[in-house]
Amino acid sequence: MCDARPSAPADAEARRAIAPVICYPVDTLPAAPMALYSAAREGLLLVDTVTAPARDAATFTVPAGHFCRIVSVDGPQVGDLNLWNANDLSERFFSGKTRALHGTHVTTGDRLWSNLPHLRPMATVTHDTLGWYGIDGYGGSVHDVIGTRCDPYTNNLLSGGQYHHCCHSNLTRALADHTGLPLDQAELHVHDVLNVFMCTGFTRDTGQYFMKASPVRPGDYFEFFAEIDLLGALSACPGGDCSSEHSSDTAACHRLEIQILKPASGALQGWQAPAANGYDRSHGR
Repeated sequence: MCDARPSAPADAEARRAIAPVICYPVDTLPAAPMALYSAAREGLLLVDTVTAPARDAATFTVPAGHFCRIVSVDGPQVGDLNLWNANDLSERFFSGKTRALHGTHVTTGDRLWSNLPHLRPMATVTHDTLGWYGIDGYGGSVHDVIGTRCDPYTNNLLSGGQYHHCCHSNLTRALADHTGLPLDQAELHVHDVLNVFMCTGFTRDTGQYFMKASPVRPGDYFEFFAEIDLLGALSACPGGDCSSEHSSDTAACHRLEIQILKPASGALQGWQAPAANGYDRSHGR
């Protein structure tokens, strides 16, 4: 039997009352040129459209200097997004550092950062039609960088089943098809996601990760600007709007549309792709 929780010390309330300190103050973080991006959004030209089918995934490419929109088309649906440097799969979206810098959920003005040792903005969120949602009374918000992605391993651990349309497997198949890599090699590149349109948070009493029905409706979209050449993969989660369960053949699911948009010539005058992180990698040696 586990030991009971120990009795609180006499100064317990004083310890709890200590004010928190933000781990990574972002005052010195290079600011995204949002005015430039806002101006460049005028007159965008649609150059490609890709569909992520319900309970499946699709890959897409976004050249540096282009915009990408993930669009709700038919009904409430969340999507699990992976991003890679299109020219180097070892550089990929780093949800943990994005979370540490911007918070548990992202919206307009936040940036999607790449993994170490690169640590540079891969993309900048330029428009979010759900930006009005904020943080609800349960502590929930949309577009989270706290969940990992539904996967067949956790599903097997909890239920003993062999479910193949979890987002992890969807992303693995899509990346394998795009790159020609065997499934077991492609899987190694699949990483923690940005949960687009997903409404999530942590319970106040137990600190558990929760999900609730997404507020997304047809016509809503999440848009980002590609700071570098991007390869993306988006899974239309088998949980649908994630109001009840993650991995399911019974939840109502819908396709998601991915639009690639090109700004007018000269609209990004002065913009430059971000360089890789400037740390010299000597690690004290």
